[in-house]
Formats: sequence, C-alpha cells, structure tokens
Amino acid sequence: MWVVVALLGLGSVTLVGRAVQLQVFDRGFYQQQGDARFVRELPIVASRGMITDRNGEPLAISSPVESIWANPKELLRAPERIPELADALGIPRDELASRLSARADKEFVYLKRRMNPDEAARIVALDIPGVSSQREYRRFYPQGEAMAHILGFTNIDDRGQEGLELAFDDWLTGTPGAKRVIRDNRGRIVENVDLVRAAQPGHDLTLSIDRRIQYLTQRELRNAITETGASSGSAVVLDVRTGEVLAMANLPTFNPNAVGSSPRDAHRNRAVTDLLEPGSTMKPLTVAAALEAGVITPETLFNTSPGWIANGRYRTTDTHNYGVLDTTGVIRKSSNVGAALISRRLSDAQFNEFMRRFGYGSTTGSGFPGEAAGLFPQPARWSGTTKQTMSYGYGLSVTPLQIATAYAALGNGGLLHQPSFIRGEHKPARRVLDPKIANEVLHMMQTVTEPGGTATRAAILGYHVAGKTGTSRKASGGGYSRRYIGYFAGLVPVDHPRFAMVVAVNDPDPARGSYYGGVVAAPVFHNVMEGALRLMDVSPDNLEAWLAVRAAADAKRQRALGRVTPAAPAATAVAGRAP
Repeated sequence: MWVVVALLGLGSVTLVGRAVQLQVFDRGFYQQQGDARFVRELPIVASRGMITDRNGEPLAISSPVESIWANPKELLRAPERIPELADALGIPRDELASRLSARADKEFVYLKRRMNPDEAARIVALDIPGVSSQREYRRFYPQGEAMAHILGFTNIDDRGQEGLELAFDDWLTGTPGAKRVIRDNRGRIVENVDLVRAAQPGHDLTLSIDRRIQYLTQRELRNAITETGASSGSAVVLDVRTGEVLAMANLPTFNPNAVGSSPRDAHRNRAVTDLLEPGSTMKPLTVAAALEAGVITPETLFNTSPGWIANGRYRTTDTHNYGVLDTTGVIRKSSNVGAALISRRLSDAQFNEFMRRFGYGSTTGSGFPGEAAGLFPQPARWSGTTKQTMSYGYGLSVTPLQIATAYAALGNGGLLHQPSFIRGEHKPARRVLDPKIANEVLHMMQTVTEPGGTATRAAILGYHVAGKTGTSRKASGGGYSRRYIGYFAGLVPVDHPRFAMVVAVNDPDPARGSYYGGVVAAPVFHNVMEGALRLMDVSPDNLEAWLAVRAAADAKRQRALGRVTPAAPAATAVAGRAP
C-alpha cells in the first residue's frame, strides 16, 4: 500500500510540476505553437477611390462583394460534400473536383469571386468543411459605354488596366489593413482578436469631364455614324481657357461593367491613340504661320485658277476653280491650291518650327496611357513637295486631341495649354502665337460657318462660330484610296471662345449622301455645342441674328393667326430692350 501511495504521490507531483512548467516557465513557446495552429492574420481589403465628374456625379464606384474560397486539404477530406458545393456555386461537379484535386497540397484556392453578398452567405451557411468567404470590392461604372474610353476598367483584383483607372491607379488604390482572428479546426472564425492595421481607402478623383456634355457628344456622334454608315468616329471637347477635357467620345465603344463581352479593338481610345492625316484642318495653322512670318496679310490675293497646280509628278487640286481668293477666301472655300501657294512663301524651317510649336509631332502631355505623339517628319526627310502637301493636311499624322489642343490655342489668344483630365489641374500655358494674329485667323475661320463657307451646318443661332472642315483620303497601298475621314474643328463663341471641339468621322459611306466634313461632322459640332452653351450658361455674342429670327417667327405666327403685324417695328422694339 505504501508503494502504491508513493507512486500516486510521485505522479501527482510530476503532473503539478509539468503544469507549472507549461503554464509558467515554457508558456511563451506553447502559446506560440497554439497560435500558429489557430491564430491567423487576415487582410482587410481597402476600397478603391471614387471617380466623379466635375460636378460630383459618380462615374466609377466600388461596391462590396464576397468571394468564396476553400482549403482544399480540408475540403477533400469530405468528398461527399463537393457535389453539394458545386451545385450551390453553379459550377460543374467534375470541374470543381478537378480544381480541388490539382491543388490538394494548397491551403487556399478561390472557388468563385465577386459574388452577391447574400448568395455568398447562403453558401457559407451550408457549413461545408474548409469553405469560407472573403470581402472584396468590384468596380461599377454608372455611365456605362458613355465613359468607357476615358475611365478604362479594372481587373478582377481591382487594379486599373486602361484609361484613367490605369493612369491614376496608385492614387485610387487603397492600403489594405490587417486583423488577427482565431479559427477553429474547420477554418471558421470564432473570435476577432485584434485590429493590427486599419484599411485606408483610396483617394477620390475629380475629373474635368462634364457628364452632361459627354452624354451629348456620345449621342450625337452615334447618330452621325448611324446616318453616314461610318465605321468609327471620335470627338473631343476642350475648355479653351484651361485646356480641361470636358468630353471625349469614341465609337465603337464597350461596356466597362462587362469587359469580356466586347471585342478588344473596341477598347481603344481613338481620340488619343489613332493617327490620322488632318486634311484641311491644317489650313488655319498654315495661314497663321505665314501671317507670323510676314509673307502674307489677310488681304493678300492668290490666283487659284484653273483649280490646280503642280505638285511634283502629281497635282494639288480644288473641288472647284475658285479663281482669285484673298487669304480669308482660302480658308472659307478650303482651297488646297491657295494653301499650297501660301506654303511656298514659307521656308522649311519656318513651317517646321511653327507646327512643332503647336504640338504636332509630340504628345500633348495629357498623361493619358498610350497617347500617340503623331508623325511630323524632320525637314531633312522632306522631299521637294512635302511642305506643300502638309500645308493642306497630308504627309503628317495627328490625333483628334492634338487638333483640338492646337485650335484651343488659336481661341485662347495664342496661349497653348496642355490638355488635362483632372478638374483644377491648370498646367502652365505657353505662348505659341501673337494674340493679334490668333484673332485674325479666328475671324477668318468664322466665315467658314457663314453663308458661302463650307460648314454652314455648324452655325449656331445667337453665336458666332469659327471652324474649319476637313476631308482627307485614307492612305492605302502606297497611295490613297477612295475612303475618307470627315472632320470639323471649331471654336465658339468667337468673341470670347469657351469651347474647342473636334469631330472625326471615319469611313462615311459615299452612297449615304456625302463624305465631306461639312456634311458628316459639322452637324455633330452644332448639336453638341448648342447644348453645351446652354448647359454652361454662355452668353450669346450674336444677338442681332437671334432677334431677327425670333422676330420673323413672331411675324409668321401672327400671319397664321390672321393678324398682319409689321415685322420690322417688332424687331426694333425687342432690340431696343435688349441692352
């Protein structure tokens, strides 16, 4: 009995000693071992910053979603539950089993991502071993196709892939947080232990884009492409005073909320990546260069008869024989011959330096990913006819954004701003032209939208509009095909230009009526700018025309009602109250 008692006592002392050792002396070691098995540090996903237009309207937001994941090691120990899980996820049973078997040595695998939180909760509630959910965020674009090319999109990990989502990815991306949790032997969280680091959401981004003007631009460009049978098109609207991009539309487009359903080619922002020969939109710049060099004046006369001049082995031709034109007439009638005669008065160095000053041959500095610099060859590579050809828009390549930037400089008194997509980011302007010359060219361009010009369809009642049409043939096989690009580039109002807009319609179908820029592109300018002027509350600078039209309409209405009221006194009376 004493031996038994001694053994029991010794055993008790040993147990007490071992308990003291585990709980006092070696506590840290065994606590660490326990934590290694049950305590986990989990990331806390940070939401991406919101993108808004200049008025605070949301353009890109991040919505919380859930992703279902599993521990294959644990889940494969309960193979009878795999079919149930596959049915709940909407995944073929064989496919899920294969995925799990291929990752049998892993402890983490995504089963389905970006699910509705309610659906994810129902799957987790099935209490399948090794299956859990994780909070993530999914990007949502409320404006859909209208903003697709500007914003771009994010990938499944919420990182920017194209457009401004890519350009400002670091700014928009938040900093993930972390928390410590205790999991049970089935991987379920049973206790939140500690917040290690709070998640920091990404910064918001306010764009210069006006959602309303963007919608107008997209709608009118789509209408033009539908009516003309064109294959694609682009349009850009700039704020002349700041260089801010107010709208930029391209077609074809895509839905950024379902990127995978659209062809890859539709993702291209043609307004900044596609290189086009600018056609007659070059002529105002050619005239400005000659005025600055002092080789012409606004009254200089040019004999364009018989409607063509030699251009090496080829001819520079006009659509008609315009006879003798002054400098303004060259722009109003869009005379290729007149532009060529002007360019002959400029040296290669003068022409080259002037065009590069306006940004041709280099990127605009907008910062948009993939922006093209264009093609403006150095004079050393010119042939004897290169300058003549470039004077009316062939032999060089530019983007629609470059044309808009150059025209905005004409409207801004010769000050060129780098275009910006961020509201309030006013980059320093640089002087590229004397204000007097810029104003002279602007008023020459005004005649283009007036009777006798090539773009009367761009005219806007109550406003003076300056602009230039362009129609360029597309290069093909070492020459030029019978396919065209129709342009209109304009500024409004002329007295104090507020907007610069460029419209390019690619491949209009001649069988639909016309392919000229004044027919296919100018109406887009008219419709968009008419709406933008009203939305931005820009005062008219041609009240006389507006009053005359209103007086005529009133007189017509009175006659229809059987009352004959003299139109002229009515117009005078209204005009007398206008001040």
